Amino acid sequence: MLELCKVCKTFNIGTVNEKTALCGVDLHLDEGDFVTVIGGNGAGKSTLLNAIAGVWPVDEGTISIGGADVTGLPEYKRAPYIGRVFQDPMMGTAANMEIEENLALAFRRGSRRALRWGVTRSQREQYHEALKKLGLGLEEHMTAKVGLLSGGQRQALTLLMATLQKPRLLLLDEHTAALDPATAAKVLELSDQFVAENNLTAMMITHNMTDAIRHGNRLLMMNAGKIILDISGEEKKKLKKADLLQKFAEIAGVQEETDEVLLS
Repeated sequence: MLELCKVCKTFNIGTVNEKTALCGVDLHLDEGDFVTVIGGNGAGKSTLLNAIAGVWPVDEGTISIGGADVTGLPEYKRAPYIGRVFQDPMMGTAANMEIEENLALAFRRGSRRALRWGVTRSQREQYHEALKKLGLGLEEHMTAKVGLLSGGQRQALTLLMATLQKPRLLLLDEHTAALDPATAAKVLELSDQFVAENNLTAMMITHNMTDAIRHGNRLLMMNAGKIILDISGEEKKKLKKADLLQKFAEIAGVQEETDEVLLS
């Protein structure tokens, strides 16, 4: 479902601020893979997701989604392939539009525009049932402005919008980092539910080592623009934080004692 071959990206080339963010990254995701990505600041995690989403062009290498080469496509032309939830709950929704209107926009992603009713009765019923899955009571307030929702409610809605039209690839960019622990746990639970129900292929960036181990069927660790660790299957199920720290120390050639040091 996702194929990266020798992907490289360097920012500010030829200046004192030159920074190599991705160094020949190779990555293959099968359909249904749920991959968590972890690493310290500057490891290349967000650059990797942004390269896949087409936020900026890569310097070298190729990117394919569902067998289609999207390397040269701008971000808006990759939108039909990708659903994305950002770290900031304020992104991904239109604050001045109603909940049902936001869902209508998400439902029509990638389709041709035409002059017609914004939300039909049958669509309203469909959105009502979809909102029930969130367990937040939003189905009873479908005409409320999204800007009035709490951060957690808005992030849950964004997750629903990103998966409403089953995307080829779901990108979760530290989507619980700005939430309190209880709300973050709820959004992660919904993420697991939507990925499983729709057999989605997903990548989730996180700074939380426990979440990286607990969620998904595969774990990647990045350092200095490279994937230095790729764990899946039974090995991932048995993984502990201490094991992960030890593996990082062995591969990266440094000694780290806590996940706070590793991920700060």
